[in-house]
Amino acid sequence: MSGGFVGGVIVPTLPHPLLTPDANPGYGRLRDAYARARQFIDDLRPDVLVLYSTRWPSVIGHQIQADPEPVWTHVDEEFHHLGSIPYTLRIDAEYAHAYDAAAKARGLHTRTVAYRGFPIDTGSIVALKLLDPDRKYGATTTSCNMYADRAETLILGKSAADAVEAQGKRAVAVAVTQLSNRLHTKPVPAAEDRISSLKDDEWNHKLLEFFAEGRLEDVSQLARTFTSQANGDSKMKAIWWLAAAIGQTNDYRGEVLAYEPVQGAGCSVITLLPAARPAAGLEFDEDDVDVYRGERNVLATETGDTPSSSPAPTPAAPKAATSVATRPQQAPQTPASATRPTTNNQGPTTLVDTATAAAPVGPYPHARREGDLLFLSGMGPRRPGTDEIPGGAIRDAEGNPLDYDVAAQTHGVFDNIEAVLKASGARIEDVVDCTCFLVDMDRDFQAFNAAYKERIGHVRPTRTTLAVRALPTPIAVELKVVARISDG
Repeated sequence: MSGGFVGGVIVPTLPHPLLTPDANPGYGRLRDAYARARQFIDDLRPDVLVLYSTRWPSVIGHQIQADPEPVWTHVDEEFHHLGSIPYTLRIDAEYAHAYDAAAKARGLHTRTVAYRGFPIDTGSIVALKLLDPDRKYGATTTSCNMYADRAETLILGKSAADAVEAQGKRAVAVAVTQLSNRLHTKPVPAAEDRISSLKDDEWNHKLLEFFAEGRLEDVSQLARTFTSQANGDSKMKAIWWLAAAIGQTNDYRGEVLAYEPVQGAGCSVITLLPAARPAAGLEFDEDDVDVYRGERNVLATETGDTPSSSPAPTPAAPKAATSVATRPQQAPQTPASATRPTTNNQGPTTLVDTATAAAPVGPYPHARREGDLLFLSGMGPRRPGTDEIPGGAIRDAEGNPLDYDVAAQTHGVFDNIEAVLKASGARIEDVVDCTCFLVDMDRDFQAFNAAYKERIGHVRPTRTTLAVRALPTPIAVELKVVARISDG
């Protein structure tokens, strides 16, 4: 019998859907989503559930649970007021040992743990109690090494797949993780729970759009950017592991069963089923490693990691109307002569400001280049020099609503975007991603979409369109774009 992973599931680590599902409608929706994910798993008829939990941290290597029947009572270290969780789990010890051996064969430092009272983490317990309450399937769970880089995490996922295939078992991989993981720092009543910040919510929706399209590998590649923008849970290592375990492709049928805030964190239940279709837009920007040979600094920090590649050259000097500051990235109050690697080890940072686009309304540049990626700040339609809003403002000085032309505003936005791209040595064809913000989705989407298609439809960047309550100036539309540019 041939074995392998037949599907994947993503669930959060927090105990609220298990212990207090009625305290907030969102917690209840997550609980219902677990039930749907349980049916998804049952339909796949697996032999084993293989978990990777960000709530089980380790420092030296990875640990794999191998106690055949752990029995204990758990109290969550952060949310102990919600009550205790008694559990009896069914662990597939034979698979756990095979997983450990496969990881060692690929060069990893791993070990199994199997003794009474070993502290199994909240995320693993909640996942198994809600996804397999009747203990139909064997299972095991794996720790999240705090210092593991991308290569090590990918190898761990591949080792999980090696063991499943060697034993001829059908398996479902379960990534136990939040999306954004910025929890409230002060008590917030359950009834008032919300995502900690609008920015985190926007980025969560971007990932959810990819998951719904089955683009697991694209999410995996986006993980470091997401982490820097939205405090991704444990640098999104669980997603790296999941992609390596079930297959580093975009060939999935994805379904987002729920997305809700839990104490500020972005929590989602997602299912992924392998689907026979061509991978769309897949780019492997990392080596596809098979044996672990040590740290490669792909999770370099701002505190002195050695760059893993030579610095990328900076763009050509722009015209006189543009101010470009090219300098090594600096910490606050660092002398101008001090240098250090950027966070992505791709060379010096380039800040771009140009008089040919509307002036920023805050202390930020028009654009910032990191390596071959150019990040534009949010762009509105205001005209440079005059701040006139093409198509008219959406409200007057007293806040009264005005009639306006969102298509004209959208063209104004693209005029500013193209001005900044030109000043940066790029073109509209270099844009790879757009995040669009509309203050009145129902009124404006159709006209906005037509103008968007006219200006950038031929480029076909990825896109997320979000409804927002307001923008900093009386405008109806704003875009934030990312471009990839080359000095060649």
